[in-house]
Amino acid sequence: MAQAGRPNAVTVATNMAGRGVDILLGGFPEGLATNELLAEGTTPNESPERYQEVLQKIKEQCATEGQHVRESGGLFVLGTERHESRRIDNQLRGRSGRQGDPGATRFYLSLEDDLMRLFATGAMSWVMDRAFPDDMPLEAKMVTKAIERAQNTVEARNFEIRKDVLKYDEVMNEQRKIIYRRRQQILDGEDLGEQTVVAISDVVERLVETYCVGEFSEEWDLDELLKDLQLSVPSTLAQSDLNDVVHIEQLKELVIEDALNQYRQKEDQVGSQTLREIERRVMLSVIDQHWLEHLYEMDYLREGINLRAMGQQDPLAEWQREGFDMFEAMMAMIDDDFVRYVTHLDVAVDEATSPVRDLNYSAPGSPVQGTSAMEALANTSRSDVPGAPPEEGNGLEYEAVSGTVRVEKTPGRNDPCFCGSGKKFKLCHGR
Repeated sequence: MAQAGRPNAVTVATNMAGRGVDILLGGFPEGLATNELLAEGTTPNESPERYQEVLQKIKEQCATEGQHVRESGGLFVLGTERHESRRIDNQLRGRSGRQGDPGATRFYLSLEDDLMRLFATGAMSWVMDRAFPDDMPLEAKMVTKAIERAQNTVEARNFEIRKDVLKYDEVMNEQRKIIYRRRQQILDGEDLGEQTVVAISDVVERLVETYCVGEFSEEWDLDELLKDLQLSVPSTLAQSDLNDVVHIEQLKELVIEDALNQYRQKEDQVGSQTLREIERRVMLSVIDQHWLEHLYEMDYLREGINLRAMGQQDPLAEWQREGFDMFEAMMAMIDDDFVRYVTHLDVAVDEATSPVRDLNYSAPGSPVQGTSAMEALANTSRSDVPGAPPEEGNGLEYEAVSGTVRVEKTPGRNDPCFCGSGKKFKLCHGR
């Protein structure tokens, strides 16, 4: 592109080529001098004296040829079509007549081009009404203005598309910030002890609100509550311990207190420092798993969200609402799985060698998803975990408990599938 200003030079390029290149009339001396040295088998760095000699000669030649080009009319830019954006056309037109040099520009456009066919129907009608021959060139201010109006229409349309896409991306961007901030805090070694206590309280509270929805204690399903409690958090409570409870808040306090007592006993058994390390590893694994699934589900939602307009609904508002609901559900599932994995880890202490010898996941009647997650952790050394301390002397070994999986009830759509694939039931055997 730099040599497009030489006499009798014909340069074929796209309308985006040559931006940032100063097209000098007569040619670019430095480039021509470098090419001549390369033809001689050397380079400007190897033969600086020879380069200066050739450069001076070529500068004189380019000055003479440049004057000849100016007398001939300068650089002539010939465009074979008009771009959808006026900015691109103006950049191409701006290659001629630079820095006071003469130049000219001419664009040719077919009425069959998409720009005219889709966005300049008025000019098309004007031409068709006059029945001009197909090979007859047209020059009219009306056609030029029609092209500019068509370009304005396309630019406005593209701007609205980009603005609309940005609104959809903002939803995912905010969710991504929350997840990445949470992961980074864990990688930085944040103490998850308080967060685990809050997560246990939230999980237990949701279970109580699920099975104890009536105003009177006789309407509560305490049997199912205790069964699900055993799957989520270890509990020593029996139904006889709950028979005398008549208020829902009292029931929450009783169950939460029992769950936290079990958690503190595990912390005393394993050690605070070791349990914090286990919590960080489990939380990272759970977040990554659910975030990937959430991204797939959001993609599915995005593909069909525009169809909501047929039901007189705003697709963007529906995308924001459902995206928020799905994100809240994902965060709740992260807490559920994290609490279930952490509270059901059986740790065998070997004081002679290391604080922890064997770490088994043995939740009663739990889905295989928990076992799969622990197996993944079992095959991951501490050095493979970002932000983890060095592996020397930690003595952590993860061993997944194998056994027959019993499905005590029909899984929910968002529950882990009973087959052990690690997918949700609705994406596996629930199809």
